[in-house]
Amino acid sequence: MHKAIIIGTGPAGLTAAIYLARANMNPLIIEGPEPGGQLTTTTEVENFPGFPEGIMGPDLMANMRKQAERFGAEFRTGWVNSVDTSKRPFTLQVEGQGELQAEALIISTGASAKYLGIANERENVGRGVSTCATCDGFFFRGKKIIVVGGGDSAMEEANFLTRFASEVVLVHRRAEMRASKIMQDRARENSKITWALDRTPLEVVANDMAVTGLKVRNNQTGEEEVIETNGIFVAIGHTPNTKFLGGQLETDETGYLIVKPGTSETNIPGIFACGDVQDNKYRQAITAAGSGCMAALDCEKFIEGHAVHDWSQSV
Repeated sequence: MHKAIIIGTGPAGLTAAIYLARANMNPLIIEGPEPGGQLTTTTEVENFPGFPEGIMGPDLMANMRKQAERFGAEFRTGWVNSVDTSKRPFTLQVEGQGELQAEALIISTGASAKYLGIANERENVGRGVSTCATCDGFFFRGKKIIVVGGGDSAMEEANFLTRFASEVVLVHRRAEMRASKIMQDRARENSKITWALDRTPLEVVANDMAVTGLKVRNNQTGEEEVIETNGIFVAIGHTPNTKFLGGQLETDETGYLIVKPGTSETNIPGIFACGDVQDNKYRQAITAAGSGCMAALDCEKFIEGHAVHDWSQSV
């Protein structure tokens, strides 16, 4: 049995691992098929404090992992199929690892950005295709950008990107958008935003170096065209990675885990959540890392006050 198991290895999970390991909690971290989370698909990260020249996303995650390992954190690779939260110690069924038990759990499985599912999209993530305006907008200064989506997030990202881009084309597959009126009005009042509505994205067009356009179909005429662009921002939402929990933890209407305000505590004592799996607002590496610190401190305090195993007798 383990004192604490952390599920997920993005900035939140790795920060929690660093703190718990330094507190001699010997945490076990379960990493899935994409260790490091969304930052592993990001090229240069320029908004994480401490790196004045920026740092590559995979390098940042590798450094955080090494730091956790330095203090005694253990990593295992596997897919968590289910968690029994009905009693402590909590029991996890992990593909490739079997059954694992822990006095406390930290859930840091993140939220996966939704993609369009069109040709050449995934191949060009980090080469002109992005799902995070605040992360990557700076790299498109003076460029023409496309934002795909019709909700509030798309309007917000389009407005934000006008700080850098020479033009932002908002592409949506319907003639009407789902965004609230106030968000649509703000976008329409922005002179840098142009509109390509009732267009269905078909394919990301790219050369060997970068994205050059987005092929779309006009839903009215059926004609296909390529909208030239230097970057494509997909803003159609995120899906929190909580399916494996089987609805045992309280979530909001969109599936994000709910934590007690000012803490990382879920509705089940001994289970904590941090990072994007409980954050549908900020979704930044630094806020994820901060919440990972909170989760580790909350977890440490909980274990000290609610031990179910006499660790002094352990070899």
